[in-house]
Amino acid sequence: MDRVSIDDVSPTEAVEDVHLAVLAGGEKMNVQHFRIEPGATVPVHEHPHEQVGYIVAGELTFVLGDGDEVVVEPGDSYSLAGGEAHGAENRGDEPVVGIDVFSPPRDDAPWRD
Repeated sequence: MDRVSIDDVSPTEAVEDVHLAVLAGGEKMNVQHFRIEPGATVPVHEHPHEQVGYIVAGELTFVLGDGDEVVVEPGDSYSLAGGEAHGAENRGDEPVVGIDVFSPPRDDAPWRD
């Protein structure tokens, strides 16, 4: 068994004010912690990974490839199919904190830099 604490990993800034930390993972999935500061935007992108997540704090607006928007709040979970275009925006006044699970494992965001 592997144990990974958030205190043992260094988050990376994927885009300005969007911090990701890869936590535990295996051959078929991994867990990532994220923190998105107020006003920060994750550009619309897609990836082959299935993505499910859970919001711990803050309010996050997902912007889908077709222009639809979905707001998720603390206690909400969500799922995105592999290949589904999406981005995210923190339009609130507090950081958004949550976790994502990717299958297969995802170690680096392609929209970074």
